[in-house]
Amino acid sequence: MLNLKNPELYNNRELSWLQFNTRVLKQSQDESLPLLERLKFLAIYGTNLDEFYMIRVAGLKKLFSAGVIVSSADKLTPLQQLREIRKYLHQEQQVLEHCMSGILKKLETEGISVKSYDEVNQHEKNYLNRFFNENIYPVIIPIAVDATHPFPHLNNLSFGLIVKLSDSDNLSIERFGIIRVPRVLNRFIELNNNIYVPIESIVAQHVEDLFPGYTLIKYASFRVTRNADIEIEEEEADDFLEILEEGLKLRRKGAMVRLEVGVNADEEIINFFNRHTNVYKDDIYKFHTFLNLSSLWQIVSNKDFAHLLAAPFKPKILPPLDNSENIFVTLEKQDILLYHPYESFDPVVKLIYDASKDPDVVSIKMTLYRSGTNSPIVQALMNASESGKQVTVMVELKARFDEENNLIWAKALEKAGAHVIYGIRGFKVHAKATLVTRRKNDKLKQYAHLGTGNYNPVTAKIYTDMSYLTSKDEITSDLTRFFHFLTGFSKKGKLDELYMSPSQIKPKILSLIQNEMRKGKSGQIIAKINSLVDEDVIRALYKASQSGAKIDLIVRGVCCLKPGIEGVSENIRVISILGKYLEHPRTFYFKNDDAQVYISSADWMPRNLMRRIELLTAIKDKKSRNKIIQILKLQCSDNNLAHELQSDGSYIKIKKDHNKSINNHKLLEDYVNRISKATKKESSSSIDQLVSRLFIES
Repeated sequence: MLNLKNPELYNNRELSWLQFNTRVLKQSQDESLPLLERLKFLAIYGTNLDEFYMIRVAGLKKLFSAGVIVSSADKLTPLQQLREIRKYLHQEQQVLEHCMSGILKKLETEGISVKSYDEVNQHEKNYLNRFFNENIYPVIIPIAVDATHPFPHLNNLSFGLIVKLSDSDNLSIERFGIIRVPRVLNRFIELNNNIYVPIESIVAQHVEDLFPGYTLIKYASFRVTRNADIEIEEEEADDFLEILEEGLKLRRKGAMVRLEVGVNADEEIINFFNRHTNVYKDDIYKFHTFLNLSSLWQIVSNKDFAHLLAAPFKPKILPPLDNSENIFVTLEKQDILLYHPYESFDPVVKLIYDASKDPDVVSIKMTLYRSGTNSPIVQALMNASESGKQVTVMVELKARFDEENNLIWAKALEKAGAHVIYGIRGFKVHAKATLVTRRKNDKLKQYAHLGTGNYNPVTAKIYTDMSYLTSKDEITSDLTRFFHFLTGFSKKGKLDELYMSPSQIKPKILSLIQNEMRKGKSGQIIAKINSLVDEDVIRALYKASQSGAKIDLIVRGVCCLKPGIEGVSENIRVISILGKYLEHPRTFYFKNDDAQVYISSADWMPRNLMRRIELLTAIKDKKSRNKIIQILKLQCSDNNLAHELQSDGSYIKIKKDHNKSINNHKLLEDYVNRISKATKKESSSSIDQLVSRLFIES
């Protein structure tokens, strides 16, 4: 009997993530995409890598320092993982720089160029000199480093210049200094003719203005990355808000885990810097292009060149939500499943907005994980509370990198009179749920929204996610119990129609997989998730594959399961879809026992299944269920955006079939556009037929 705990059956989580980011980089290499779209993927790649170093690499370093040997199913030690990561990234850096150079060269033919100070004409240099004196000089920070001037603390993602200077009166006296470039300054200074000048090349020309009496010998740009994970010892804190705010301050002071330097950095400059920062040599990356890829958003957002981006799509509001009927009346008639961003997120916002204004609504309860800035949803909740409605909001303060936003909203909601819950001790609340209670005919009627994504109208236009709207009593009564669990005390925390982690979702998922395993060759599973890491779930999938069940996994990012291994996983296929939209839904189809379909806020990772408050929702409404199945099958057929995972952990782009090209993002845009136009002429039933026909045609 095969040992399903054999480490050779598992991909390493961190290396699998690097493969995901490589797929993002490959999007920037795709010459069929518009140039700024390709540049956008470079920015995304850089942002992803920043977070990877801040969180994952920093975590591995802490494990290594603590003497931890084994940390995952593949049995690689933290040190082995760190070595593999560094090797992988140093090799990929060459691909990255070649790709960037190629894109920037082609952008020049379109009228966009990136040039250093030395490369522009004298008239432009005069403008840059004035700009420096008026806009950069007053805020930039020159720092001497010597026996009386200690090396400064550099916040996470600090950027600037390392300079070597000589005393103008005595050239034999040499000193080093640091010039910090604050984030309030743009990364590029834009000239009127769409020339972008990196700010460090301008600052370098004025080093001697910043250090009067000294002559510049040499300089190099630098950027530092620190451990940005927050550790909060909840048992030691009476005031959760206070400890989190302190944690945010500490983020800026975490251990330094990466140093990026520009092409001018020689060994002397690097050694000077590293004497004070002690970054491991293989965590130092020397770039021949400019630092901070995420700053490319400044160029991508140039509205004069929108034609060099993918064509924008305006999300549509489809029947039955496209009329003026009261949304509560609509939900009393039927359940509705929305697939964003093809279908607009506006109805979800409208549900909460209308609830805040409706005199018959008595209470609104919801979870907020990432709501973004200027949130219309939070504003509606504040208005509802101020008008006397009972508003209860679970604001998750531990939503990584959104903590500060959430702190602001939490305080504003409290000020408006809402009851704000600041998390559950020991757990992160990641569930996405809203419950509205309304008086109708002297009775209380409830309406629910359950989603796979955040209550953020901005990201809802670029992330694919699912929203389920219903007034079914069995679901709303379960949600009432769910919110009671969040606000009160409960040792069980068990729901009847919904499933809640940490106690219910994993056993349910394992049970559903085992059911398909028992069906043998007639068993079928399609699961769409962001990440697959949990060992128990992977072993259950292996067993189902061994029984003959057919399994299709659509895993955007990390996948520790290895498909295609004879006798273990030959019946499992894994694809990753990357394209115009970020694939974000968690949704599952199990063929047997009347085709069970679920949506969830939870990925198949230990943290989601065991250390977070999540929800899993069975979609029993026939129309909504069929819609999800159609979407899953369409994505499994994609031969434009999909990469297929191989048994060795690598990914291969699925070859396009030019006779039957399937780009699920493009097809869904086209489908929704056609359905939206058809609503003006056709009845609801004929629209349903059109949807089915369009999916079948794919």
